[in-house]
Amino acid sequence: MQRETVFSDKAPAAVGPYVHAVKAGDTVYASGQLGLIPETGELAEGVEAQAEQSIKNMEAVLAAAGCSLQDVVKTTIFLADMKDFAAVNAVYEKYFSKNPPARSCVQAAALPKGGLFEMEAIAVKCAE
Repeated sequence: MQRETVFSDKAPAAVGPYVHAVKAGDTVYASGQLGLIPETGELAEGVEAQAEQSIKNMEAVLAAAGCSLQDVVKTTIFLADMKDFAAVNAVYEKYFSKNPPARSCVQAAALPKGGLFEMEAIAVKCAE
C-alpha cells in the first residue's frame, strides 16, 4: 500500500513534528486541527468559533488529500471543558448533519496553544 504525506497551504501550519494527514490507499488519517486561523496562526475567539475554524481547517486538509467532509467515517473531538459539549454539537451538526460519522468526544486536561476544541478525522473512499 502506498503512503502519501498530505499538506494543505490553506490550513494552519502544524504546531509540532507531524504532518496534516497521511493517505494510505483510500484512507486518510488527518491530524488534529485546532481552531487556528491559518493567516495569523492565532486561535479564534471562543469555543464555537474555534470549533467552526477547526472544521474549516479539516476541510482544507481533506481537500488536499482529495476528500471532503462527506468522506469522513470517524472523528475524535477533544474539549478543554466538557461543559462546551452542547455548544460544539450545534457547530458540528452544521457540517455533519447528513450521514454523520462515528465520533468520540473527550475532555483533555489541556490542548496545544490553550485551545478549547480540537478535532481529528479518518476519511475513506476519497474521490480521485
